[in-house]
Parts: sequence; C-alpha cells; structure tokens
Amino acid sequence: MLACGAGLQPAAGQDLGRILKGLEQRYNNARTLAVRFEQTYTAQKRRRTERGELFLRKPGRMRWEYATPAGKLFISDGKAFYLYTPDNHRVERTRIKESDDWRAPLAFLLGRLDFERDFKRYSVRAEGPDTWIVAEPRSDRLAYSQVGFLVNASYEIRRLEITGQDRSTMEYRFEGEKLNPPLEERLFRFQAPAGAEVVDTESGNG
Repeated sequence: MLACGAGLQPAAGQDLGRILKGLEQRYNNARTLAVRFEQTYTAQKRRRTERGELFLRKPGRMRWEYATPAGKLFISDGKAFYLYTPDNHRVERTRIKESDDWRAPLAFLLGRLDFERDFKRYSVRAEGPDTWIVAEPRSDRLAYSQVGFLVNASYEIRRLEITGQDRSTMEYRFEGEKLNPPLEERLFRFQAPAGAEVVDTESGNG
C-alpha cells in the first residue's frame, strides 16, 4: 500500500498510484533507451551544469556521452563503470559487485524501478499539464533524503531531482526520449584514450 503525504486528498492518492504504476511499466519493460540530458549539480552555492546524450541497454549497460564538457564519458558495461574526464586525461574504473544497490533514485534507467519497495512517503502537485512527485526513500542510510520526478501524461520522466543528505542537489532534465531504439553493443565497450591514466576506485552502494 502506498503511503501518501498528509496533505493529499484521496483522489490525488489514487492518481498517484496510477502514475507510479505507469512509470514502472514504461521503464521496466523497455529494453533500450536514448535521451538527451542536462545535469546540474548544486552544493554550497556552487553550481555545475553538463549536457549530453544518454544511451541504455539492459542488462546494466549505460553510456553517458557529454557534449559539455566535450569528451567526458561515463560507461557501464555490466561489469564495471568507467569515467573519463578529458581535463586531466584520466579514467576512473569501478568494479560492479553483485551486492551493489541499483535501486532508486536512478533505478528507472536500468528498468529496476519499484516504488513500493524503495519509497515510503509521497507528495504530489500539478505543474502545468505534468505532475511533480516528491518521494522519501524507505532507508535512511542512503546518500539522498528525497527524490523528485516530473512526469507527463505518457508516464515519461522529464525531470529528476535528487536531494542529498548534505542538502546538495543533482537535477536531470530529459528531452527527446526514445524507447527501444537499436543500440549496438560496441556503444557500451570502453576503450581508454591513448596515454590516459587508469585508476581503480572502490565500488559503493546507492
């Protein structure tokens, strides 16, 4: 049973259930996805915005291809994460462990979205023709305290805002989403640029 915020009327709660189920069906059933993104990180009056295109393929493949900053690349091949930053010509490689937590807030990217399992309280408001939903995670041991979704009538996530325990925010805006486009496996194979430093880092949950 979904737990709604105290300010929600029964009709809003019913509508919330329909929207969450629609989101799960849309993203959990997709095999591949391509979408343009704008990513903004804000912390202690500092703000950084980056843009690019995201490609996804189940199981566990992701490619974040940045236009701003040009050349930045983040890839998951299902076994490891690779982050290449051209400014320092460096690759950070992180092994994916079976115990890694792939749940919210970005679970929809890999089709593992389960609101009943991952969240406990919700608030809802209309934002033009779309719906803005704020959800609190069930676990208080995560790095974030709440997640906001802007959802349109087609159950497409247009915006995602993650609030950290340190009050930092990471916001994603998505445009031009395509479900199940043909994506070649080679997109998700990482090859380090010539001369780049490769550094292994520890994998964490969340």
